[in-house]
Amino acid sequence: QVQLLESGGGLVQAGGSLRLSCAASGRTFSSYALGWFRQAPGKEREFVAGVNLSGGTTDYADSVKGRFTITRDNAKNTASLQMNSLKPENTAVYYCAADARGGWTAAAARLPSTYGYWGQGTQVTVSS
Repeated sequence: QVQLLESGGGLVQAGGSLRLSCAASGRTFSSYALGWFRQAPGKEREFVAGVNLSGGTTDYADSVKGRFTITRDNAKNTASLQMNSLKPENTAVYYCAADARGGWTAAAARLPSTYGYWGQGTQVTVSS
């Protein structure tokens, strides 16, 4: 079992920044890949960013490339999503997710069905 807890959401003006954190417990942190997803009201959950087991390989949705950065610290059992130059359309609940099956591909990392564990989400609201 893996437990995930997101934090760091809030209200920010367009152009601002937020840093989301994901604290994990339950299994060896370095044994699972991680992803960040978001879901806006009335929309499907969508991929934001993913990182492999070691943290050495990442992938991003085209809409956030160059503005968002995903990192992980396997020594501290945490992952982060640094979000810069935020836009109103980035408003959503952001979820941290873990894939404990081992291995990682960018294609699989983009699919919500890849992940067996999810946090409760943290709200990000970007005002114009």
